[in-house]
Amino acid sequence: MNVAIIDVGTNSTNLLVQDANGADLARVIATTRLGDTLQQLGSLSDDAIARTVDTIASHIEVARSHDTTRIVITGTAACRRASNTQQFIDAVQARTGIAVEVLNEKDEATFAFRGALTGLPEVLAPTLVIDIGGGSTEYTVGVLDAEMSASIPFGSVTGTASHITTDRARPEDLTNLIGAVSDELEEIQRAIPAINSPARAIGIAGTVVTIAAIEIGLASFDDTALHGFVLTRDAAEDVFRTMATETLAQRVLNPGLSADRADIIVAGCCILVATMRRLRLDEIIISTRSLLDGLAARERLKP
Repeated sequence: MNVAIIDVGTNSTNLLVQDANGADLARVIATTRLGDTLQQLGSLSDDAIARTVDTIASHIEVARSHDTTRIVITGTAACRRASNTQQFIDAVQARTGIAVEVLNEKDEATFAFRGALTGLPEVLAPTLVIDIGGGSTEYTVGVLDAEMSASIPFGSVTGTASHITTDRARPEDLTNLIGAVSDELEEIQRAIPAINSPARAIGIAGTVVTIAAIEIGLASFDDTALHGFVLTRDAAEDVFRTMATETLAQRVLNPGLSADRADIIVAGCCILVATMRRLRLDEIIISTRSLLDGLAARERLKP
């Protein structure tokens, strides 16, 4: 049976369709900004709900074109935090007939961890998975499966809304966001000591993959070049300095950076750099697999 996962995040609404053996039939990334007003208002705007529901309906058409009968829609940070999430769920149900499964932080971390390891060498020692999303960032430690996880309330969208106030970011805003992430991580380091000494660290999701693509200078997405790529801290710092000192009009000219992510990449860089500094990570391994892949594997195991 073919399975389709539609993951609704704060920034993106993404689709993965796989066959019974786990081979990709379709993988579509769409920027919908469901959580564009979340930081300021604590709720989802009518416009954001409408465009996200439209994208979900489009994804379902793609899934059904591949003879997919099992379609799962999940929501993450924006759906967990918004005061009017039920309005969004009702809109999706009315349009598609499918209920939205809002993942709690633990389940999101678990399935993202499983997805992240897909196609990477097995390591029988603790792995740290760093998932920088639009609305939050998850840190998960485990060996073959997720064992401990924690979340901070900063993602590329919410971090931009809370700290990046000008076109070319002000140095004090960058410092404040990096400091806020570092403070959150200090608490996590006490709660999860294993986060301080993983055998390897893996970075997933749009922000991290984009930073790697900018470092490589990819004119177009290349999964082969990105999946398993080792991003050093020096390289991440270099991308951060470039993004932070450019205006939006300048940033969009960088190969590897899509126009629909250019306005939030500075905050994303702050989160990654703060994480690598605080945890003393010399490098991270890039995985282009993530929550979608972990959830698809879950669905394939169901009768």
